[in-house]
Amino acid sequence: VQLQASGGGLVQAGGSLRLSCSASGRTFSGLGMGWFRQPPGKERDIVAAITWSGGSTYYADSVKGRFIISRDNTKNTVYLQMNSLKPEDTAVYYCAADTTYYSDYVERALGKYDYWGQGTQVTVSS
Repeated sequence: VQLQASGGGLVQAGGSLRLSCSASGRTFSGLGMGWFRQPPGKERDIVAAITWSGGSTYYADSVKGRFIISRDNTKNTVYLQMNSLKPEDTAVYYCAADTTYYSDYVERALGKYDYWGQGTQVTVSS
């Protein structure tokens, strides 16, 4: 699976961004997908995840109520709508694919994701 993340940029606190992750190479519609982020000098952690059908989602506590993960299987794309952004959201954001096909479990563990995009920088100024 090849993943291409886009949509990052510089935004003021309180603003919004939408990240996109386009997939190719395998059957996207059967894959669980996740968004992770890595702030400068810190570890990479999960932000949100979604099952293959979109029926179940997971959000880290720090982004609940502000971020929305969604997917369009007809476009082989997963999205992360980020609202009410805060300076602490500044990080490189990565999309990743969990190749346990057609699982209804929302995978949260970084080590369970097999394929990764290249990352897109999100910077939130105060």
